Amino acid sequence: MTDIRLTLKAEWEPQSEILLVWPDRHTDWEYMLDEVRKCVAAILEALRRHGSKISLLVRDPAEPLEYLSEDVLQGLTLVKTEYNDTWIRDYGPLSLTLEGAGDKRALLADFGFNGWGLKFASDLDNLVTYRCFSHHSDGSLNPAYLNCRGYELEGGSVETDGRGTLLTTSRCLCSPNRNGGLSKDQVERRLARLLGIRHFLWLDHGYLAGDDTDSHIDTLARLCPGDVIIYTACHDNEDEHYSELQAMATQLKEMRTPEGKPYSLVELPLPSPFYDPDDGHRLPATYANYLVTDNAILVPVYGRPEEDRMALDIIRSVYSDREVEGIDCRALIRQHGSLHCATMQLNR
Repeated sequence: MTDIRLTLKAEWEPQSEILLVWPDRHTDWEYMLDEVRKCVAAILEALRRHGSKISLLVRDPAEPLEYLSEDVLQGLTLVKTEYNDTWIRDYGPLSLTLEGAGDKRALLADFGFNGWGLKFASDLDNLVTYRCFSHHSDGSLNPAYLNCRGYELEGGSVETDGRGTLLTTSRCLCSPNRNGGLSKDQVERRLARLLGIRHFLWLDHGYLAGDDTDSHIDTLARLCPGDVIIYTACHDNEDEHYSELQAMATQLKEMRTPEGKPYSLVELPLPSPFYDPDDGHRLPATYANYLVTDNAILVPVYGRPEEDRMALDIIRSVYSDREVEGIDCRALIRQHGSLHCATMQLNR
């Protein structure tokens, strides 16, 4: 019998397009629409400048026109659909490769989404991938669509090297409000079957104040080419994150590749405390929430020149083959997400 293998694609592998969602008055951005639209427009402009193909999900295709340059609009595909909010990373499709019987094809996997463990409305978000990517324009079923909707999984909760390794957090994937609170063993069995994962790296520590996701991995630690892990570090013992991020760093040092070798670890600074201007709660600013594209790395920055510059330089040292550009994401973190959360790449 011919072996058939699924593989979850690494973010840095060749991409066909990047997805974003336009903030509108039906989302939680209603109170600061102009500010966040300018931020999303800056991301779109940077993606276009670095050669990425972009699809923008919208309710009203006329709304983005006043914010975007003619150059961006000419290279943009507008996809009309309904949604609850703009965090496409967590309800958009995951890119897989299916190999077997001499054939190799790209698949888009559609997982269930329940608003980060029943915290927020998600009825429309949960249908976005099915509505937008499961059918051709003529209504015929798209063979690239893989229905995994019986299992709840958010894109920001998983990191892969594209070779069968998964980096994730137990706080999120074993949450009682996602899939009934499965054990690590149960999660591993499911994701081995659904994503072709063969090597699991679990973090049991690490969080950011203000984070609604139960410690998504893309806020804490990221797998990079060459068995490198870049991660959020804290050395200020007066900071509320100190103990948890120190414990996370210890776990990272203990992790091994499938070949038994330690990972090369690279620290990112934790931005100094950033507070919501309305009610004063701490916001989950992190430099780990960057987006990898074919030609560039787009990194969230937060108006802290020294810290921002340090983070950009560190990421340049890891991704020396791509341009690195900072995007001011102070608007995005007002709703507790950042640049990676607001984007989703589709790999070829």
